[in-house]
Amino acid sequence: YVPNTESDSLSVIDPKTYKVIATLTVGNQPQHVVPSWDLKTLWVLNDMSNSVTAIDPVTGKLGKTYPVDDPYNMYYTPHGKYAIVVAEAMQRLMFRDPQTMKLVNSLKVPCKGVDHMDFSADGRYFIATCEFEGKLIKVDVESKKVVGSIDIHRGAMPQDVKLSPDGKVFYVADMMSNGVFTVDGEKFRLTGFIPTGKGTHGLYVSRDSRVLYISNRGEGSVSVLDLATSKVIQKWQVPNGGSPDMG
Repeated sequence: YVPNTESDSLSVIDPKTYKVIATLTVGNQPQHVVPSWDLKTLWVLNDMSNSVTAIDPVTGKLGKTYPVDDPYNMYYTPHGKYAIVVAEAMQRLMFRDPQTMKLVNSLKVPCKGVDHMDFSADGRYFIATCEFEGKLIKVDVESKKVVGSIDIHRGAMPQDVKLSPDGKVFYVADMMSNGVFTVDGEKFRLTGFIPTGKGTHGLYVSRDSRVLYISNRGEGSVSVLDLATSKVIQKWQVPNGGSPDMG
């Protein structure tokens, strides 16, 4: 399912043939498609329509549309208790009922361009990136409060964030630093930096948990990071140029 932000539609692609098999009309400026915690629903985030639309993943049919303020991105707490809507323009994290999308708590965050986040292994807290002010914030899930922040450096622009499979390290992509920062989540401090490529943006752990795929938007490449050694072991160029953002 690929959101087309300028045509207010969703392309449905057959993963075996790589052909578009359907085009669904959704709300204004769909940004992401997010699976629900129980995997029974796919949510289309209609950012400029202030709504989310449900899709039945079994039938591929559009379901009900729910009013939700500024749904740029959305995550689920590891225990499934909350859906957290990332309201980027409003600088808020909206804790919502995962079934009805009813608002439970609206947390105002000191974080311009709040975009992406990931949780600690035990689900107690998460780390979110602040794209437009070069910093990270740490949020306690139970209290729903910001409990820490890190200024990366002047001019930084952090994007995606992922926890390592062993739960010990957070990786943060920074498109202006052209690489990945490592973060100790418990002590909440930067611990290192790994150069990967120009315009580092998206982070994806392989299914066998051995490597991290890193999209470098500014140079049209994907770096492969060995998670055991924290070393880049391969770099793949995207054919015909390209600008890989998220994956």
